[in-house]
Amino acid sequence: MSTPRRFFIEKLSADSAEVWLEGEEFIHAKTVLRVEEGAEIVLLDGSGKEYSAIVAKIEKRRLLAHITGAIDGEREPKTEIYLLCGALKGDKTELVVQKATELGVSKIGVFNSEYCSAYMNENKLERLNKVAREAAKQCLRSRAPTVEYFKDFYAALKSADGYKNKLFACEFLNNSDGNMAELSGSTALVVGSEGGFAENEFALAQSLGFAGISLGKRILRAETAAVTMCALAAFALGELK
Repeated sequence: MSTPRRFFIEKLSADSAEVWLEGEEFIHAKTVLRVEEGAEIVLLDGSGKEYSAIVAKIEKRRLLAHITGAIDGEREPKTEIYLLCGALKGDKTELVVQKATELGVSKIGVFNSEYCSAYMNENKLERLNKVAREAAKQCLRSRAPTVEYFKDFYAALKSADGYKNKLFACEFLNNSDGNMAELSGSTALVVGSEGGFAENEFALAQSLGFAGISLGKRILRAETAAVTMCALAAFALGELK
């Protein structure tokens, strides 16, 4: 038996009996997935709950779903991981968002830095959030991480205030100040763009409580480093067991 198709929707109230699915999610349901009346689907409102529903009626621009039950999602991480990643060229940022979502990252920040040569705009940011939602549905998560853009590098670093662990991957470090194998509690990870970081940016991060992390002898591509950091943190925090 195939897994019911999953769709994100506006927040539902506890006593909702039926709901209309509209916009891009409806278009995807009707034209791509060819969902029909009577089909079982799952609705996600970002609260962590999963609402089982039956498609009752399909109209030209929306479909009506009758909610039949609700459960708490079981695949959300117990510990929050926040990825801060420099904007990357081409579609590499999309790749990072997709894989970070699959690995259980709770929040993603994309930032501009001194050696960053990529750019962001509202359309690109909207696309990144769509990639996060699609990845969340594919890996059966109940929430999609929100992707935010920081034009200012200091603001990006400050957005990690309050996290127990704050780790900064830096390619010119010979030794790590932090130990990723012994993580516990909420964790923020910073990885740069293709150009890496300037020394003054690392000094700024240190002044804000970040510990430098080396990822070994080999220089990794920026997207590889971001996914590696997420995977190492998820493993150390017990999210891959």
